[in-house]
Amino acid sequence: MKQTTLCYLERGNQYLMLHRVKKQNDASHDKWIGVGGKCESDESPDECMVREVEEETGLIVTSWRYRGIVTFISDIWPCEYMHLFTADKWTGKEIDCDEGDLQWIDKQKLFDLTLWPGDRIFLRLIMDSAQPFFSLKLVYRGDELVSAKLDGKPI
Repeated sequence: MKQTTLCYLERGNQYLMLHRVKKQNDASHDKWIGVGGKCESDESPDECMVREVEEETGLIVTSWRYRGIVTFISDIWPCEYMHLFTADKWTGKEIDCDEGDLQWIDKQKLFDLTLWPGDRIFLRLIMDSAQPFFSLKLVYRGDELVSAKLDGKPI
């Protein structure tokens, strides 16, 4: 199973979001997501997240929290474990991303964006400070979310 990371950089009441519009044959084309990518064979999830954030944004994360593990099962895409992070401190200067357009989005406007259905679930979880760490399993048929379990319980 493929291992990936996804990080939501948090600045006040905003998250840095990536509008995936620049790559062809992109499973997330035209969707808004956090920043991240595939783990290399010798990387831990946090090392992957730091590298991917720097590659896609130019920012070097210096303070983060590991928020959860998301298991994606799909009938058309490879299955994956996605390690989910939030970050609140970084250094560096933001650059253009070759995978899409980066934009700081107010948290209350996130759900107006074109998001994966499962992303709507875990975004609510990471915004909930009472939910320190979670395991979320998402099952898709095509782009349709057909099943979701939070910490082993259907939701």
